[in-house]
Amino acid sequence: MHGPEEKTGHRTRTAAAETRVTVPRAGVSPPDWKRCTGLPEPLPGTKAPPGGFRCATLRVPLDYADPAGKKIGIALIKAPATGPGRRLGSLLFNFGGPGGSGVDVLAQAAGQYAELGARYDLVAFDPRGVGRSAPVTCVGDRRMDQIAARDDSPDTPAEEKALIDGRADYARRCAARSGDLLPHVGTLNAARDMELIRAALGDEKLHYFGVSYGTWLGAAYARQFPDRVGRAVLDAAVDTRTGDADRALQRAAAFERALRRFGAACARLGPKHCPMGGDGPSVAASVGRFLDGLDRRPVPASGRRALTQSLGLTAVAAGLYSRDAWPYLAQGLVDAIKRDDGSLLLMLADANNGRRDDGTYANLTAANIAITCADGGARHTPAEIRRLLPRFRAASPVFGTSMAWSLMRCADWPVRGDAAAREVSAPSAAPMLVIGNTGDPATPYPWAPALAAQLGGRAALLTLDGEGHGAYDTGDPCVRRTVHSYLLRGVVPEEGAACG
Repeated sequence: MHGPEEKTGHRTRTAAAETRVTVPRAGVSPPDWKRCTGLPEPLPGTKAPPGGFRCATLRVPLDYADPAGKKIGIALIKAPATGPGRRLGSLLFNFGGPGGSGVDVLAQAAGQYAELGARYDLVAFDPRGVGRSAPVTCVGDRRMDQIAARDDSPDTPAEEKALIDGRADYARRCAARSGDLLPHVGTLNAARDMELIRAALGDEKLHYFGVSYGTWLGAAYARQFPDRVGRAVLDAAVDTRTGDADRALQRAAAFERALRRFGAACARLGPKHCPMGGDGPSVAASVGRFLDGLDRRPVPASGRRALTQSLGLTAVAAGLYSRDAWPYLAQGLVDAIKRDDGSLLLMLADANNGRRDDGTYANLTAANIAITCADGGARHTPAEIRRLLPRFRAASPVFGTSMAWSLMRCADWPVRGDAAAREVSAPSAAPMLVIGNTGDPATPYPWAPALAAQLGGRAALLTLDGEGHGAYDTGDPCVRRTVHSYLLRGVVPEEGAACG
């Protein structure tokens, strides 16, 4: 579907599919690696690689239909292989989003991939439009605070109007600040950038580790460059062919299931530590009532800020991404419900929204919307959303309303989307490893076998019976062994491989 013309005076443009462009591999120079600056600190309990990090910028065409035209810079980071053992090449990461900074995440989390980092140079990048790579910009930090706190699950006509008008205003601001960039930030172009990264690194094949949206990006690369695919792990797989509304509906149901599983674990702690119910459904219902109450009265939080309904919902969803976050979610809910203190929940929401401690924001939201809409995000009308609401609320009493209205994000976008990136069939590519977690709230498990089938008969599927978003980062020993065996020795698991 294509969206309406934007209302700022610019003509409507189409997100560049450019399905028959030439990627100029010849003459690509090796990156000029230098000492990194401004990186975040490693995650608690992890260490930076012994050799430290190196950073570089790779110049790529803004428009692959005009390779001699304007260039943009793609930010790269590398942790050189530490040994022992023969170096296998580079392992390129995308940790998800769309809109997440690969440079920042690798700087924080490289220690979690130390076994792979013995044989590979660990390399990550900020995709075009993200972070340090020609970032999409839309609004300032104060405006982002207002947007993050705005009611995104309206239940009155006035709230609906405020949300609809707010999204239209955001699209206009994005067009004003980043209009020339918006047609070129889609997944197909990011995959083409990956091909230039591979050439610049001097690797004959692209070895790749993609998580969540990174699985879509990796699959799009395989579709365009099947002969260049080396060993590729696609963890927390995305079903690229499911329509936007069905995908959001499935995610709403998956988050509801995850909330009930969290609730069951919380209830086992007893009423002192989990005074919200005696089982999963009762805890989930209590959380829903708490969030509904925030619509009427936000809870005070740190720094003179308040926990609104939308921030509270974001915090709950963020706490379901990892079982390691469940204790923080439980404590945050107790603090807010029993002590009228939303600070811990606000911290979870801020982390999810890309808000830093100093009040500045990463461009996560802007990049996420820009890439989603460039890739053919549906242009739903308010009337369509209202028709969908009963199904969403039935699938998830807690998350359904918000997820239904999230389908409005591309309604007034100034660039028409192109769905070409949804086709990912690559039957001639080398065998890839697709991984799904049965308890994943953000990329529901059925998407993993769907993506494996879409890629073609040579893709292998690994199933984890676990909790949280993704499988490798849960630390499950079976998953780790299987991934390491594949990436380090080329061993593809047998059909029906499962862990947990």
